[in-house]
Amino acid sequence: MSETVRRKGITGYILLAPAVVWLVAFFLIPFYSLLAASLFNSDGSDFRGYTMTYEWSNYWHAIQDYYPQFIRSLVYAGFATFFCLILGYVLAYAIAFKSGRWKNLMLVLVIAPFFTSFLVRTLSWKLILGNDGVVVNTLQFLHILGPNGHLLYTPFAVVMGLTYNFLPFMVLPLFASIDKIDYRLIEASNDLYANPVVGFFKVTWPLSLPGVVSGTLLTFIPAVGDYINDELLGSTQTRMIGNTIQSLFTEANDYPAASALSVILMLMIVVMVLFYVKRAGTEDLL
Repeated sequence: MSETVRRKGITGYILLAPAVVWLVAFFLIPFYSLLAASLFNSDGSDFRGYTMTYEWSNYWHAIQDYYPQFIRSLVYAGFATFFCLILGYVLAYAIAFKSGRWKNLMLVLVIAPFFTSFLVRTLSWKLILGNDGVVVNTLQFLHILGPNGHLLYTPFAVVMGLTYNFLPFMVLPLFASIDKIDYRLIEASNDLYANPVVGFFKVTWPLSLPGVVSGTLLTFIPAVGDYINDELLGSTQTRMIGNTIQSLFTEANDYPAASALSVILMLMIVVMVLFYVKRAGTEDLL
């Protein structure tokens, strides 16, 4: 019996080995390199010119110099996540309970944008929101926008791009959660004289909460660090932290500052996720 247990234990370690090797090679080692680079001095002109001096002040300078980009990224990602939640919940509910035999087709349509490059999808929004596009022309015709009004290169364009690109990340977890709900529970709330609004918040919403938490995390986390949407749809006045990190790495060659910002961003997201999951009461998701 003990030999059988021992073999099962060894089999488990063998099965875990590829994942452990992958995490070490592509997470721990790069993270260690990033952490080390964040403590270099700031006097080098390229990566070879830096030396390890344990400059912890790099973190303070990074926050002091780039806190507007941090705040802007959180705000944009927060708005995009909220819009994705509203749109995604309605869509996921409709697919789960109202689509009937078209359920599989609608799910395919949700994930269909992933068959196209992220870059191409974002560029399409540049055409949609362009000054000569149908959206701007319609808003100008309705006098919502002035004759010289525009949508491109504004916070609105960036948030809309984030919302569109990350909407499937919200819909799929919500659908998986809502689809498991026994519709008879919703019907029972109606039989107990609950109006649709009360029934939703008393029955549907609590039962779908795991999907809400998963969807908001899958949307908010990549949206905070995204730089493609702001690069193509925004301007210098809408720069997010991802654009700043990318610029510091590739243009300014300021590796300590870029690395410090990256580490701060990761730690900030981890703390926010832990707090959010704790407050939502769904710790078992982690």
